[in-house]
Parts: sequence; structure tokens; C-alpha cells
Amino acid sequence: MVPPGNRTQHVLAIDLGSGGPKVAIVSEQGQVVDHARASISTQLLDGGGVEQDPDEWWSATSGAAQELIARRLVPVEDIVAIAVTGQWAVTVAVDRDGNHLAPAVHWMDARGGPHTRRVTDGWIKISGYGARRLLRWIRLTAGAPVHSGADALSHILFLLHERPDVYRRADKLLEPADYINLRLTGRFAASPATIYPYFLTDNRDVGRIRYDETLIAWSGIDAAKLPELLPVDSVVGTILPAVADDWGLSAQTQVMMGTCDSQAAVLGSGAVLDYQGHVCIGTSSWMTCHVPFKKTSLSSFIGTMPAAVAGRHVVVAEQGAAGKCLELMVERLLFGECSGNDVAQSACYEVVERLAASVSPGSDGLLFLPWLGGAGPPANDRHARGGFLNQSLRTGREHVLRAVMEGVACNLKWLLASVEKFIGRRFDGLNFIGGGARLNLWCQILADVLDRPIQQMTDPNLAIARGAALAALVNLGRLALDELPSRVKVAQRFEPNSANRLVYDRLFADLVASYKSNRKLFHRRNTGTHVGR
Repeated sequence: MVPPGNRTQHVLAIDLGSGGPKVAIVSEQGQVVDHARASISTQLLDGGGVEQDPDEWWSATSGAAQELIARRLVPVEDIVAIAVTGQWAVTVAVDRDGNHLAPAVHWMDARGGPHTRRVTDGWIKISGYGARRLLRWIRLTAGAPVHSGADALSHILFLLHERPDVYRRADKLLEPADYINLRLTGRFAASPATIYPYFLTDNRDVGRIRYDETLIAWSGIDAAKLPELLPVDSVVGTILPAVADDWGLSAQTQVMMGTCDSQAAVLGSGAVLDYQGHVCIGTSSWMTCHVPFKKTSLSSFIGTMPAAVAGRHVVVAEQGAAGKCLELMVERLLFGECSGNDVAQSACYEVVERLAASVSPGSDGLLFLPWLGGAGPPANDRHARGGFLNQSLRTGREHVLRAVMEGVACNLKWLLASVEKFIGRRFDGLNFIGGGARLNLWCQILADVLDRPIQQMTDPNLAIARGAALAALVNLGRLALDELPSRVKVAQRFEPNSANRLVYDRLFADLVASYKSNRKLFHRRNTGTHVGR
């Protein structure tokens, strides 16, 4: 028998994404031993509302955790911690007993936008913001509440002004990771990482982040409804005995402070040192890296936020719908059978990749605009919409599938220039994670469009859960940060194919030109409507 002190320790990582949780057991070597997943529903409401049920978050998470732990893949006593990450800028109001009082207001929800525009207003305008207020928000937080309503502060303002009964009864307002931690430990708490989308903290000293009284006063929010702030490397507490029994875990299992998915993804991508970049194509897409500074770019709508490990900042450059675009084409329009279990999906996407690969680069002139939920940076236009341009009588589903991959890649190329300018250097290559990274064709397209080597990481669709586990191990002192790159393996490396440079340069130019040509049309057609409609 191996002495307990010499046995490999594991973390139970929970990644609560928009579509549902992935729960994984991750070893201190960075290996994903196995995982389970579950689905959750999203309600699209009139007037720009998007909501989810926190009870469904918990039941789906519990079910996946119970299923995974019941497989007895590792000794239960070797699972020493639980680490929670996932979607962010999603707001749930809870009473003093931890019961949610209304559905969670989702990150795509736009109903708080008018209230945000009011509290950020002023006499002298900069990009629609009052100059004095904008400058303070940026100086302290490195960001500002967005006028589209797609952040936690906007959601709180929506509750305050349009659901006053819910707001009045609320004891605390929580992010998803902090809500799951509440259910695990009974403690109401947030970290500087999860609290970032509230835009109510002074982030200038990353080692001493705290709420700012002026920003709270401007917002009109009751400070008592904000959760206790704990350092990102804290232990929230031990798992509640009832949950430990229900899940089959030791009652001594520690629960770590939560993180947002993009913060955990940096660690799970293996690109953890300053200026080492990664790109993600999951439900949404982003490009980011750790940096040793707090900074904001008003011209490109890029900033920084506190990282998943103490003392670091991470670039915030998320674009919106990406892998979701392909999922909509595949599962709703072309292959309804793909919406089944993991096996069915895997077989279906093999067909998808084979069909898309049968078409030459450029998709025979078909251009896909990926802004189904609005355009993120560098355009930052909540009114922009997606679709296909230049469709012909010859266009088949193979063209549609490849065009979606190419359109998302071109949108990321638009972002690449801004991110590299923001950090002051060129990426030598990018680690690729997310569900999109499972398709070799998309890896090659991304390398060709970005003109950068692309490293497809092992288990790319589990990188966020892996990152949450690695953050827990670093914060528990089991690993050093500079050890993490060796714990995350590269599956394949894709070099840019110079033969495709001209066609993709033209495709990229056409995507940007199409946005600029249609910007007024998008605004005219979508003013006053929900960004996801």
C-alpha cells in the first residue's frame, strides 16, 4: 500500500458553462483522469431577457459529480479539494439561507443596459460615457460597465429597478462559481477573480483588492448585498457533511475560491507565463495571456482583470459566439441527431469535419459573419449580427460548415492585432483550447488565418476544468506556477500553410469590410432589441 503522504493528490474540478457543467477529476500531474457532464436549459425572454435556473445548475452539477465519483477511478481520500469555475457576469440573488429568489440573470441578458447607461452618464462624453465616471472606473477596475447590459453590474441594476421585490429580499448577489461554493460550504464569499464583472472593486493593487465606496455610491447599490471578498488563493471552507455524503466524498475535502472560466483557461491551456498566449473556441471565443500590469485600451475595448492565481493579471478580450455558431448550424439546421449523447456528437462532428475538409480554402466565396450575439472587441458593437454572404446555387452544407470555421477564425484575426498591440509584442504561437480545438481542420484553418503556429492541447475541451484544478493545486502549495507548462501536454502542432495566405488575407479583409458596410444597417435593424435575437 502506498503511504498517504506519497500518493498522488487529485482535485474535483467543476466547470459550469452556459450549456451545463463539466465535472472532472484532475491529478497533480495535470492529467484529466475522467469527466462527466450534464446539460442545463436557458430561457430567452421578450425584451432581451436571458435567464437560467440556479437549482438546475446545482442538480446538474450534483448529478455529474455523483456519476463521476461513483466510478471509483481514484481513492476518495486522494480527492483533496474542489475547484469551481465557469460562466461569469451571471447574477443570482439569494436570501440569508442561500435560497435563490429568482432565476439567474444570464451574461447575454440586455435588460439592464438602460440603467447602466444612466449611472455611467455625465456632461462631457467619451464613447457615450460621462468622462469623469469613465475615467474613475478605468483607473480603478481597468474596465467599465458595458452599455449593452452584458455584465453583472447591469444585471444588479436590472434587479434593483425592475425587480425591486427580489432586490429588497436579497441578502447577497452572487456569481455562478460563488453560488456553487455557497451550496458546497454554506459560506457567502467571492474572490477578486469572480467579483470582477461587478466593476465595483479597486484593482490597482492586485494583492489588496477591495470594494470602492464611490463606485458603489454611483451605482446606487446597497453594499451590504455584496459578498465577502476573500483572496483568490483562499480555501472557502470544507464541504458540508450532507453534500459529502451525497456525492461520496470525504468530509475533509476543501473547497477553493472560485474563478471565471477565462481565468482558469489560461492555466489549463499551459500558456501560463507572462505574454504566453492562448486562444479558445468554445461557446464563445477569446484570446488572452497573463501580464504583469493593469491596463485598459479604450480604442480596442480590451482590458485586464485579476487572474486565478495571486498577484497576476490576465487580458480580457472575449468576442462572443464562436463554437456556438458551428453548433447552431450542425445541431439545429443540418444534423439534428448531433444533439444526443457524447458518442452521437463525436460521430457527427467527424462527419462535419470530413465535409468541411472537402471544400477548398475560402469556401468557394461563401463568407460567414459570426456576430450572432453582437460583435466583441475590437468592434464592440452589440447591434451587429451574423449570417452568410455571397451564397450561390452551388452552396452546399459542406461550404456552410467550412465558412463558419473560417469566419470565426477571421474574427479572431481581427482581435489578434489589437491584443498584440495591447501587450506590446507578437505571439510566437498560440495554445488552442475549447471544443473547437478538437477538430484538426479548425486548428489548421486558425494557423493559416492568424499566420501563427497553433498548438492543439491535449483534452482541449476540458482545459477550463483542468485550469481550475491546477489553480487549486498552486494555491494549496502543491505546485509552483512555473511547473504548470510541463503538466499540460501538446497533442499536435499546426504550422501556417503559406499557400493559403492570399485567399485568407482576402477573406479577412472582406469580413472587416462587410462589418463596416453593414454597421448602420445592423443598428437600424436591431436598435432596442436583444443582442441575441
